[in-house]
Amino acid sequence: MPTISVNLTTQEYQIKIENGLATSIGREVQQVWSARKIALVTDTIVGPLYQAQVAAQLTQAGFQVTVLTVPAGESAKSLEQAMSLYEALVTANFNRSDGLIALGGGVVGDLTGFIASTYMRGLPFIQIPTSLLAQVDSSVGGKTAVDLPAGKNLVGTFYQPELVLIDPQMLETLPQRQLVTGYAEVIKVAALVGADFWNLVQQIESPTAILDKAPELIARSIAYKAQIVMADVQESGQRRLLNFGHTIGHAVESLADGELTHGEAVSIGLMAISRLFEQPTQITAQLQTVLERVGLPVTHPLLQSPALFEKIAHDKKNQGALINIVYLKAIGQPTILQLPLTQFSTQLKMKRRSF
Repeated sequence: MPTISVNLTTQEYQIKIENGLATSIGREVQQVWSARKIALVTDTIVGPLYQAQVAAQLTQAGFQVTVLTVPAGESAKSLEQAMSLYEALVTANFNRSDGLIALGGGVVGDLTGFIASTYMRGLPFIQIPTSLLAQVDSSVGGKTAVDLPAGKNLVGTFYQPELVLIDPQMLETLPQRQLVTGYAEVIKVAALVGADFWNLVQQIESPTAILDKAPELIARSIAYKAQIVMADVQESGQRRLLNFGHTIGHAVESLADGELTHGEAVSIGLMAISRLFEQPTQITAQLQTVLERVGLPVTHPLLQSPALFEKIAHDKKNQGALINIVYLKAIGQPTILQLPLTQFSTQLKMKRRSF
């Protein structure tokens, strides 16, 4: 079983990746937790698929399981939904010796992590990500959050899980659009890493091929992200590289108001930032090829919206009047460029038509 260790200053945990791991959840959790109450947080789509078997395994392993189900989709990442979960934990008499398990995609993971980090000033939690996006991205690194009307992830914490369990076979129940949206993050990481990982991505020519290569794609993506997180937990330096494609991607995703998935927006953002700052022209062409092969978008009318820059200017990753841009000097050679927002706005206006 591929196992990636994340060693931080105050905590160490493992990320385990194996086909069929979903049948060993009880045993794996037993290895890190003593008997206790567990709140199994899932959603209305993932719950009917996996909740019963996971809860049964945990119960058989000696845990008292309470299942908490939230609506599927981004709307669940709200303070209102968080309040509902807090109240459920109080009603079930959860205390700091108990734990939470996130069973679902990125929304469930973000929300559960946020609850775990804030209820009684911190409960342990475990991630069981069921979407490709969650497996390669949101379940690794300790970012937790809920949304506000003003934007995504505006209230959150850095809080690490105690274990991450990934079964690539769970992706077989994932709708194709959601599989491909997670693959956008894999392409992002492969472009940052280059070398053998980029060569592997260039061999993927269909969504079916994503499933065939899923264990290796997931392991390579996580290994890189874990290395970055260990060096920069709070995203003050090197971890900003992981924002490649996200500066413009987040703005487009927000303007699309639910019509684009996160991965589709990141795909658009990867292409847009490469066109804005590309050095050798073949970088953009190579990115476009691997994105289009699996059906990811490479442009969008919202890139021409007058509101695009306003969204970018209010990104929480900006530093005052400065913006950090991640682009590639070459595949496998990322760099961070800090620009005044006014200069970025000028460059955006000059090159927008090339999008």
